Amino acid sequence: MDRIYMDNAATTAICPEALSAMLPCFGDHFGNASSIHGTGRDARKTLEEARRTVAECLGAKAQEIYFTSGGTESDNWAIKGAAYANRKKGSHIITSQIEHHAVLHTCEWLEKQGFRVTYLPVDEYGLVNPRDVEAAITDQTILISIMAANNEIGTIEPISEIGKIAKAHKIIFHCDAVQAVGAIPVDVDSWGVDMLSLSGHKFHGPKGIGALYIRTGTKVDIFLHGGAQERGRRASTENVPGAVGMAAAMKKAVDSIEENGMRLIAMRDRLIQGILSRIPYSRLNGHSLYRLPGNVNVSIQYVEGEALLLRLDLAGIAGSSGSACTSGSLDPSHVLLAIGLPHEVAHGSLRLSLSDGNTEEEVDEVLRVLPDIVEKLRAMSPMYDDFIRGQRK
Repeated sequence: MDRIYMDNAATTAICPEALSAMLPCFGDHFGNASSIHGTGRDARKTLEEARRTVAECLGAKAQEIYFTSGGTESDNWAIKGAAYANRKKGSHIITSQIEHHAVLHTCEWLEKQGFRVTYLPVDEYGLVNPRDVEAAITDQTILISIMAANNEIGTIEPISEIGKIAKAHKIIFHCDAVQAVGAIPVDVDSWGVDMLSLSGHKFHGPKGIGALYIRTGTKVDIFLHGGAQERGRRASTENVPGAVGMAAAMKKAVDSIEENGMRLIAMRDRLIQGILSRIPYSRLNGHSLYRLPGNVNVSIQYVEGEALLLRLDLAGIAGSSGSACTSGSLDPSHVLLAIGLPHEVAHGSLRLSLSDGNTEEEVDEVLRVLPDIVEKLRAMSPMYDDFIRGQRK
């Protein structure tokens, strides 16, 4: 069997539709979209068609979509931009303890600039309680930023409920939807968001391109200064090939979201049940129902996550121990700690994330290989040996 790729939460392979849409942008439509000559106008037309497609996929207006370099820039722009643009109104921001580091580190930086941030706890499944959001609001609160779905454990948050609370209190609501777009239906109006971040490479688009939705009338400062691109709000020569590829991939993902979702959920649940039933002392992380269709995150006790990943890689299986952005860190996942896992259990986490390119045969192969790897690693673990001896007493 060919190598099995189950790290789609980190990045996905570009789909043929996106690649085909991009190729003309490197040839016939190579122009600078801000130039006024014919070649530039052709590129501008292509760019604006991509903008309309992205907007339609979100239930937004085309003029509310701003192309960025990816989810990290979109998160930074939304949070810093809203914080500084509304500083005269207040200096308090609300977010959660399980946000992506693009949000958390941005909020931590703003604290050094004099802003105050409330990091809301989550329950054992990684859910933010909307009542906690409302209870945290003060007369100084200017921004709420809660992710749509967690990148590590896959839990889907109650965004619509939080959106209603934000609207009732007239507070700007930003949502990091990087993991959600293309995986679950996203509608900016029904969610009640004022800003929303997304990234093309999470749904089979190219890397280096993302977007920030900014609802008309939302007060947000400029993040990148320079030229007058993106209607004067985001300087830098437009990445026309990236925008076109992302739009094509996004349309494909949204058009097939129900069909693909049902298939992924079936594979996901079979993989989860197979792991939990075949590997003792393992547990599911995240919510079993409110969960991204392709996300599997389990903790396997008495096994080190990195060793598990290396053995899986040798067996031709690509997985992750959590967020790809922190894979070089020896610290346990902040998400797993936030849902109450002790350090030693959090260190034994495994994330397998599926896409429409995965098959039932691949699930079978993982379920065949993984228990044997765990057994061999545990055989070398003094902690597991002590645990088994304690069980026999």
